[in-house]
Amino acid sequence: MRLSSGLAWVLALAQLSVSDAFVVPRNGLSRSSVGPLQMGLDMVTYMRVEWIAAALCTNQTPRSADVCLQLGCEDGRAVTFIPRTIDRLITSTVEADGILPVAIERQLKQQEKTRNAGRVQIVNQRADDLKEVDNETVDVVLSLAACERMMENGLDWKKSVQEAARVLKPGGRLLFVEPPELNGESYLDYLANLSVQNIPDEGADAEEEPVNVFEPLGYDDVDLVLKPHVAGVVIKSEDAGLTKKQREMKVQNAEQDKYAERSIAAFERGLKKRKRKKKSADGAETSA
Repeated sequence: MRLSSGLAWVLALAQLSVSDAFVVPRNGLSRSSVGPLQMGLDMVTYMRVEWIAAALCTNQTPRSADVCLQLGCEDGRAVTFIPRTIDRLITSTVEADGILPVAIERQLKQQEKTRNAGRVQIVNQRADDLKEVDNETVDVVLSLAACERMMENGLDWKKSVQEAARVLKPGGRLLFVEPPELNGESYLDYLANLSVQNIPDEGADAEEEPVNVFEPLGYDDVDLVLKPHVAGVVIKSEDAGLTKKQREMKVQNAEQDKYAERSIAAFERGLKKRKRKKKSADGAETSA
């Protein structure tokens, strides 16, 4: 489903169990060194992707977000892309040994000083193994032309998506600018088809059916580039990791909350009417 305007954003609800194994159904939807072009792209594509990435980070990072994580830090640009409201940016690397190169660490710290807002948390961890980050502790994850670099260094870009989903808080966002295909597999289809086996309710006779981590996507192409890319954002569901019974209870509680709000609103309207009547009656008595 292609979104209609300019650079459109993927707005998808995710359903995720952070502790369970991920499953990809068969039915699909239809450098080790730092150089001037770290992502191995032609100059036109590189500059266009950088511009789109900056706009994506600026416009699609909620101002309520505090913690951001970047998959595969290659330089310090992301520090200036994210809004100043972000309090902490956590690093990861595309290097196979999980160690962030000194040159990149230096750039990150320089940009942190220039930004003068929040801090960069230097963490030595692979982008496909965010071992230093706990479940559901991150508001925003960035994947900015990092997948191809992961593959070049022997990392698994699919696991990086799974790890991003694991560390995101319910309602958290994955912002991406990536090639539409990686080793012949569609990046968008992988996001759309990623599913998880939820833990069944205690005492249930059978396991629950696998559920999609991300619902069908909307996306937009990054135009005016020599090498195709897609850009968007997916949102982790508020129901992530809940069993069927817990989801049903959440719906019931939401209905009860709505009923309570309507009752309170009706009471307040009645109270205002009684006050107006009393005021009118007092005014009439005074005039008499």
